[in-house]
Amino acid sequence: MKGALYLSDSYIREWEAMVEAAEGRIILLDSTAFYPAGGGQPADKGIMKNPDGRVFSVLSVSKRDGRIYHEVDSDGLKAGESVSCELDWERRYRLMRMHTATHILCAVIHKHTRALITGNQLDVERTRVDFNLDDFDKNKVQGYADEANKIIAQGKDVRIYFMKRGEALSIPSVVKLANSLPPQIEELRIVEIPGIDLQADGGTQVRNTSEIGRIRIEAMENKGKNNRRIYFTLEQAL
Repeated sequence: MKGALYLSDSYIREWEAMVEAAEGRIILLDSTAFYPAGGGQPADKGIMKNPDGRVFSVLSVSKRDGRIYHEVDSDGLKAGESVSCELDWERRYRLMRMHTATHILCAVIHKHTRALITGNQLDVERTRVDFNLDDFDKNKVQGYADEANKIIAQGKDVRIYFMKRGEALSIPSVVKLANSLPPQIEELRIVEIPGIDLQADGGTQVRNTSEIGRIRIEAMENKGKNNRRIYFTLEQAL
């Protein structure tokens, strides 16, 4: 994804960029840390400020054809001018914590049941994850959350690196996701929590599991044959 700063550093909050193109309220920057909606993770919000000090709120962010497009709340930004950008950091950081927590919980469930994720949606207040589980025992699900919380409390570093597609395809844990990517993508971004989870992933993550807090299961639903849904939220560690 051209100019995507978040791929190498999820902790960038403020940066300077140049407007490459502006069509009304749709803005293309030469570099951006705003995450575009995708993979179950919502788009970031924040602001852009032009050289005159005028502030434009970022309402939505999307991607197409390898570029990231920003929708702001009013016209006025012009191609060729510089802008100061700032994330709604509190919201972004909450989503980062949710995202890494989802990786850990899903890894624990997969370890015990071999179930695969069939859908997910991160949110600030609570996150939804769907699995192709046959047996939906609420006590077991709580046990998986307890195990995930023990892993979180260990303070494991979260590693992010890039790997050539062919090399990544040789790793069983990333084959399924890698094969779903367009063939023109030659290098994959890998997120690894050593000993717990390793997969191709383009979203934002925390640097260490200790930042997550604790997973609390809020609800469980049977959505039909082999389709089970779990809702969870995060609370601060005790």
